[in-house]
Amino acid sequence: MRFIVKLIVVAFALWFTTLIVSGVRVVPYEDTTLGTVLTYLLIALIFGLVNAVVGTFVRIIAFPLYVLTLGLISFIVNGLLLLLVAWISGLMGFGLEIDGFWWGVLGALVMGLISWLIGIIVRPSKD
Repeated sequence: MRFIVKLIVVAFALWFTTLIVSGVRVVPYEDTTLGTVLTYLLIALIFGLVNAVVGTFVRIIAFPLYVLTLGLISFIVNGLLLLLVAWISGLMGFGLEIDGFWWGVLGALVMGLISWLIGIIVRPSKD
C-alpha cells in the first residue's frame, strides 16, 4: 500500500512540475485521460526504479563530492537522474521530455519539493 501511495505522490508531483516548469513536459502514449494518467504513473515507476538502483549507486560513489559541496551536488545528480528517466521513457515511445540539462535540474528541484510537501500531508501519523 505504501508503494502505491508513493507512486501516486510522485506522479502527482511530476504532473504539477510539468505545469510549473516550461522545459519539462510529458507526452502521453494515448490522447485520452486514462492514457495520460497511466503515462504519469509509468514515468513515476521508472523514476522510482532509476532512483533506487542508479541513484543509490551514484550517491555512494559520489559521497566525497556530497561532503565537499555540502550536498549541493545532489541538485546535479537529481537532474541527471531525471534526464535518464526521460531517455528511458523516450525509448518506450512516450513519456518525459526535457529541453536541456538545466531544465532537468530545475524540474528535479521542483519535483522534489512538491513530493516532499505532499509526503508531509499524506504521511500517516505515528500515534
